Formats: sequence, C-alpha cells, structure tokens
Amino acid sequence: MSRRFARYFTVEEARALVPRLRGLLTAMQAEKQQIDLEVEALRRLVQLIQQNGHALEALEHERRLTELARALRRKLRAINELGVEVKDVDLGLVDFPSLRDGREVYLCWKVDEPTVQYWHELDVGYLGRQPLE
Repeated sequence: MSRRFARYFTVEEARALVPRLRGLLTAMQAEKQQIDLEVEALRRLVQLIQQNGHALEALEHERRLTELARALRRKLRAINELGVEVKDVDLGLVDFPSLRDGREVYLCWKVDEPTVQYWHELDVGYLGRQPLE
C-alpha cells in the first residue's frame, strides 16, 4: 500500500486532540465571521469612497482583514502541522487520516460534536460519514 499521508491517527489519538482542536476551530470560526463582516463593510464603502472620501475607513477595514487572515492562517497551519485536515471552517469540520481494515480512511469530527464518532472513505466526504461503532 502506498502511503498518502505522513501520519495516521488511531481513534484514541484523534479523540485526545479534540479539546485543543475545539479551541483552535472556535477561534477560527470567530475570525472567519469577522472577515465576512469586514469584507461586507468594504463592499459597502467602495461606492461611498468614489463619492465621499471614506478612504481612511476602508484602509482600517483592510488592515483588520489582513490581521484576521493572518491569525486564521496561523491556526490553520498549527492544525495542519498536527496532521489534521481542516475541511470547513464555518462548520468546524476536520478529518484525521486513519487506517481502517488496512485501507486509508478519514476519522471525521465537527466542533459541535462531543468527540470523534464518525469515519468516511477518502472520496466520499462528510455526507458519507458512518458511525465508528
């Protein structure tokens, strides 16, 4: 079998990371919501800038966007360095590469779930999740 992943997680290892990941993902979700708000504020300002000189306000939104994006990327990198894949920030969805009956699969966890309880094939994704037990 060729190894697609540098690391494979057991269910216990994945579950042990849940508290740390919950903190990172919750912070990422908040940053992503702020990014969405900043982008919307900038969209509204674009038309006003041309008419009424709101450039300083737009620059402040751009500075905040840069700061938020940098913070989000740091957290994403920290999660990726653990060997965990972030699939959807808004959902707080991550996958842990794992082996099940000798084949590569993902253990799947969402930030609002108490622990890792599901797995799915590599090519199926979230909608194909199946209970571990």
